[in-house]
Amino acid sequence: MSGAWSGLFGSAPPPVGVEIAAGRVTAVSLGGQRGAWTITAHATERLADGVIVPALNAPNVHDRAAAAAAVRSVLERIGGRPRRVALVIPDTAAKVSILRFEQVPERSEDLDQLVHWQVRKAAPFKPEDAQISWVAGAPLTDGGREFIVTLARRDVVQSYEAVCADAGATAGIVDLSTFNLINTLLAPGTPPPGDVLLVHAAAEYSTLAILRGGHLIFFRTRPHEAEGDLADLVHQTAMYHEDRLGGGGFARAWLFGYGAGGDGGEYARRSIESRLGTRVDLLDFRSAATLRDRIGAGPELLETLAPAIGVLLRERLTT
Repeated sequence: MSGAWSGLFGSAPPPVGVEIAAGRVTAVSLGGQRGAWTITAHATERLADGVIVPALNAPNVHDRAAAAAAVRSVLERIGGRPRRVALVIPDTAAKVSILRFEQVPERSEDLDQLVHWQVRKAAPFKPEDAQISWVAGAPLTDGGREFIVTLARRDVVQSYEAVCADAGATAGIVDLSTFNLINTLLAPGTPPPGDVLLVHAAAEYSTLAILRGGHLIFFRTRPHEAEGDLADLVHQTAMYHEDRLGGGGFARAWLFGYGAGGDGGEYARRSIESRLGTRVDLLDFRSAATLRDRIGAGPELLETLAPAIGVLLRERLTT
């Protein structure tokens, strides 16, 4: 991956990005051109507890009417009532795996069949219920390649699509939250040098991703009910990076979540920094897309908009 991510499925780029998260719905529209993107409009609507409960193998949408009303509201507030949107859903609604093939089939049909066979045999639900997508990852020195594979229950993805449909919009693209934070890192055009770590601390889960030369080489999502705090998870990931991925420390690290620049974010940033011995910055999409209302761009707003901006950047970088 040297450009932007492919999602669960996609077609031509929609004009608006929508994120449906556990506690909110956000819509963003983007204008301008490559290298000078501008956020032309944005809106956020809070969701009551229990409306959306992200999970891999269980229903996610528990109040479809409330979720659709929130999507309809944010689309109306940004103007234009778009008919197609790029949709971002929580990481815990899907499973991400990195497959390594020492020999890659020449025919794309054979490669697709091989990927599906490898993933389906380990799926925690019936293979016929699975929705699978994949994208080429890092090349191997012996001519093989890694592939980043996303697995989700088809009915889970369809439930998020149905929310958009009830609001009058078609979800032309569905993608995961952390993938689109990665897009904001890659959007300036030059992959960060060395091995870099992204820590995404969402309200109900944490995801850690490692990039090497712009390629994803590690991805792990852990629900917050699991044992250990975020600093422990970062430490375990750093040890895995050194022992299994041939890493010699991280060149850079970014933190997204915990209220960004608030007290919680600063405490988490310092804790991770002390564990890694590496500079940790708060992820900020403004190097890729600027806000018109810069004066009001506080930490909470930057955090709220980032995933929906990432999916729009992805679409504009791949077309």
